[in-house]
Amino acid sequence: MEMTVNSRSGLSIRQMTITGLCTAVTCIIGPLSLPIPVSPVPVSLTMFALYLAAYVLGTKLGTISCLLYLLLGAVGLPVFSGFSGGLGKLTGPTGGYLVGFIFLAFICGFFIDRFPGKLWLHAVGMVCGITVCYIFGTAWLALQMDMTFTGALAIGVIPYLPGDAVKIIIALIAGPILRRQTRRILLQS
Repeated sequence: MEMTVNSRSGLSIRQMTITGLCTAVTCIIGPLSLPIPVSPVPVSLTMFALYLAAYVLGTKLGTISCLLYLLLGAVGLPVFSGFSGGLGKLTGPTGGYLVGFIFLAFICGFFIDRFPGKLWLHAVGMVCGITVCYIFGTAWLALQMDMTFTGALAIGVIPYLPGDAVKIIIALIAGPILRRQTRRILLQS
């Protein structure tokens, strides 16, 4: 059986379905968050969902999945941290981190696609992706809260680094398994 390809997008029905599923997973676990008293930025699992989507979908579709997640949140669906949504969330203090997710998804997917089977390079891609995300988020947080970049770094990044390391380690364990299983589904004939 041949995979049906949509002539407009060049994506098969299976690719669109798996992209939609990854977006749905991000929308389900993205709102789960834990506010911390030292920062307006809550602890959430959104980055973890994006790491897994990068493994499952790769560069192009992982980035599309992230864009879909942001679009759903921008139109008001409660998919952002704390079950929030709307353009106000994108323009608020944490909006830079949300925009940074696009770069995180692209960079992680690129490293995963470009260096198959090389977990240490996947980890490098995740660290690079989160660094770019944090640069956008920290700059935006500093602007929104009228503080220095260093001050915003202290409340918007530093408290999250241990949790981010754990998310990356778990993604490096679970991601390759999910990727193999998904590739099997996508390549079935």
